[in-house]
Amino acid sequence: MKTFHFKVNGEEVSVTCPPTKTLLDVLRDQLDLTGSKECCGKGECGSCTILLGGDSVCSCLVLAGQTENVSITTVEGIGLTTKMDVVQQAFSDEGATQCGYCTPGFIVTARSFLNSIDYIPTDDEVKTALGGNLCRCTGYTKIIKAVQTAAQIQQAEKAPS
Repeated sequence: MKTFHFKVNGEEVSVTCPPTKTLLDVLRDQLDLTGSKECCGKGECGSCTILLGGDSVCSCLVLAGQTENVSITTVEGIGLTTKMDVVQQAFSDEGATQCGYCTPGFIVTARSFLNSIDYIPTDDEVKTALGGNLCRCTGYTKIIKAVQTAAQIQQAEKAPS
């Protein structure tokens, strides 16, 4: 057992656990942040995606021992139902969710992608950006549209008035 210190959604936390425990398990079991989901446990589906130091990663592949002094953002840190991020609002408005199991990972990945651009992406650019996330229900059309809608809103908010 070892104690690790890191920041989650802007708050300093300390967690004591084996260094080989996955970050996904730490987030869900010890910090009660259950937005990230475990589906494959192999980094293939993206449902556990978080931002680690600003980069999208599958939290099922990150060990607690790799988290010392890093900043982590989960879907809860992007926004909550009381104050949704434009990505979350666009997913809701565009009907981009079905069962919702993959949605947190898509939202985190989309937020990371939109943080890196300042334009409205093409369908192919969105597909490439979301390539590590799998959905078994939607067929992706509404997810792509939601990301583009969020980009439009983001651009409108940045435009001088």
